[in-house]
Amino acid sequence: MLAEIGAQLGGWALPVAGVFGLLIGSFLNVVIARLPVMLEREWETEARAILEHAPNDERVRFDLIRPRSRCPQCQRPIRALENVPILSFLFLRGRCPGCGTRISWQYPAVEALTALLFVVTVWHLGPGSAGLLALVFTAVLIAASGIDARTTLLPDQLTLPLLWLGLLVNIPGTFTDLQSAVIGAAAGYLTLWLIFHGFRLLTGKEGMGFGDFKLLAALGAWLGWQALPVILLLASLVGAVVGIALILLRGRDRNIPIPFGPYLAAAGWLALIWGDELLALYFPQGF
Repeated sequence: MLAEIGAQLGGWALPVAGVFGLLIGSFLNVVIARLPVMLEREWETEARAILEHAPNDERVRFDLIRPRSRCPQCQRPIRALENVPILSFLFLRGRCPGCGTRISWQYPAVEALTALLFVVTVWHLGPGSAGLLALVFTAVLIAASGIDARTTLLPDQLTLPLLWLGLLVNIPGTFTDLQSAVIGAAAGYLTLWLIFHGFRLLTGKEGMGFGDFKLLAALGAWLGWQALPVILLLASLVGAVVGIALILLRGRDRNIPIPFGPYLAAAGWLALIWGDELLALYFPQGF
């Protein structure tokens, strides 16, 4: 069915991918902003139950749909025409029409990034089954990266479904064979688990979170164990460069943790699109 949809798009595949990416990017902004709050509320409810405290029934229902999006400063509801991806931000000149508060650049940036990555994905993989499944992969990575960058949290609600979906899509060998996918999932998790415990043993500090283990396991499930060395190398190099730049340019405290998830996600996406080329570049003799 997915292949039939892609075939019908024909020459419109890339423009459709771009527009679809803008719309999905707008939704991903909602996920990035709301999912951490939803999880915090869920944890509070569980804590109250464990401590046998009365539940907080006064809170307004909060999920990905309700309540309507509002300006965080003046609480003015955002109208439909003010929620058009990128165009509304430009038309409003990046400010709330109610109180003039600046609108975060995160919103147009995520929309533009999603559109760009969707176009590149469809251009490289085509509009068939592999390309459309790769769009799901891309969207989840963007959402996970955005949340990790803001909160240093990689929610199980994103990483675990991504892991299981990776195994499912590779039953017919979409991106790699099933055996490589299963080994990749296990190796991805265990690799960072060993690094985590080795680092803690040597320094007494925790160098990363358990969400990073699960994200790399998900990447291994999608791309196979063969992609893991390239993913780790790329993520580590980019993370080190960005970390040093933040310390030198912004005077960032070295004790403040830098989320590793966005770098893993970026490396995983690059491995999905240009995995064979990257493997040949870094390991010309194979491994």
